[in-house]
Amino acid sequence: MAEDIVNYCVENGYAEDGDIAGAAEAWGFEVAKGGSIEDFAKALSDGYGADVNGMVGTEAASVTVEDLFPNLADYSIGIETGDSAATITGIQRIDDYNCRIHATQVDANLIYQLGFQICPLHYYGDAKQFNAETGPFGFPKGDLSLIRAKTTQPMGAGPYKFIKFENGIINFEANEHYFKGAPKIKYLQFREVQDVDKLNGVVTGTIDVTDPSWSKDTAQAVADENGGDITGDVITTSTVDNLGYGYIGMNSHNVCVNDEPASDASKCLRKGLATILAAYRDVAIDSYYGEAAEVINYPISNTSWAAPHATDPDYKVAFSVDVDGNDIYTSDMSADDKYAAAKEAALGFFEKAGYTVKDGKLTEAPKGAKLEYEVMIPADGTGDHPAFMILTEAKDAFAEIGMNLIVNDLSNSSDLWTKLEANQGEIWCAAWGATIDPDMTQVYYSDVANGGKEPGGSNYMYQIEDEELDSLIKDARASTDQEYRKQIYKAALDIVIDWACEIPTYQRQNAIIFSTERVNIDTVTPDISTFYPWMSEIENMQMR
Repeated sequence: MAEDIVNYCVENGYAEDGDIAGAAEAWGFEVAKGGSIEDFAKALSDGYGADVNGMVGTEAASVTVEDLFPNLADYSIGIETGDSAATITGIQRIDDYNCRIHATQVDANLIYQLGFQICPLHYYGDAKQFNAETGPFGFPKGDLSLIRAKTTQPMGAGPYKFIKFENGIINFEANEHYFKGAPKIKYLQFREVQDVDKLNGVVTGTIDVTDPSWSKDTAQAVADENGGDITGDVITTSTVDNLGYGYIGMNSHNVCVNDEPASDASKCLRKGLATILAAYRDVAIDSYYGEAAEVINYPISNTSWAAPHATDPDYKVAFSVDVDGNDIYTSDMSADDKYAAAKEAALGFFEKAGYTVKDGKLTEAPKGAKLEYEVMIPADGTGDHPAFMILTEAKDAFAEIGMNLIVNDLSNSSDLWTKLEANQGEIWCAAWGATIDPDMTQVYYSDVANGGKEPGGSNYMYQIEDEELDSLIKDARASTDQEYRKQIYKAALDIVIDWACEIPTYQRQNAIIFSTERVNIDTVTPDISTFYPWMSEIENMQMR
């Protein structure tokens, strides 16, 4: 396995020939500079949780799949071999150009999970071996040799044809047979460049279109090139909300009282922490992003139709009430007044959680809780992260009331996920990637009613176990009524906030910048959005 990975990384330009440490790093593992294949094999076995100490080197061939993946049997449930169906009744041919997918139950998310591509029969099979009613479907049943033969001959129906890849550049040529018409620009290149070089590439003429990380500094640099605005004679900028959002998370099992993550005391502990952290979101996000991001108050991307809005009657700023449910802030408060109010409210939560409070300071923690918590942030060891200022400001505020917040600035972001996957993290900063549908199963579903047999794939980080939340998630997924689902999701989001395992932080923007001097901007689609990127109508684009 180690040798295969190294060969793959070398062949695809991720590592130099013989650089095992570089290949390991590209694969997410750490091997000392000059390390051997055996060192990488050991790192792989350790990383995959296998007990194969002493089995590398001469005994490496004895390592089995079961050794590397001891829980393999858990993932094999439901997979049966033997007699199989001649056809799939849920896939129904209507005519030569239409088919119907028939599901056994309503699932609002199903259409986004189908994940198949249309391919013509003459490419992947033999037309003489096709019978729409009874099969076969272009090849003998069980014989995939015709399909495997196409592995190195990929077929596409897009606007451009692949020519070659060399020196970090992918070369394309316009597809004269494209069903929307041959693209106006005949040749297209995708270049591998570092993010720091993207803006300069557009300015100097080596890049025509690119997507720099959008921040306050980047926006100012673009505006400077244009003489004052992010769109001008040199650069044209298109910004859209990112499909995802930033957050601060807590593991309910590691930040709780008396080993009872769902108790009111445990929720009050987390709410005390969240109240102070949330108070510094505005200043931190504005400092890092400026107008390129905004603070959000619910754990959902603003790109979703299910996201609550400030104009909604029951909208609430996250962690803005005290232990009695009263508003902490008033509209006439200064920033310093807000921070003082947040500390006072946090003390109320901590006291209800069982902490001893004397003279405005925490002096003793209840069983299972602490006077010190660690927060991990992948800020490259340099503080380069949107939430870093939140943590540094909050750390000082916590110190004033007797709580020590340890800020662990990680230079290697993979260390964060390693700890979270091992359920060892307490508090951390990260971001979620969202999906088109706001289904919450992956992140918040616990299946607590069945003993957690089928939890959401990412809920291991929060370890929220709430039957009511599970029920709402299932109800929302089983309906296609958008208004009904929005109400259900709002109730679900309120439960997530009540658990205080996630502090929604920011919704940032993505930017595409075009060279105004070289790209005919009038030919770029004006309808760029989160879900409709600029390349959606690339066949219409022209150069000046």
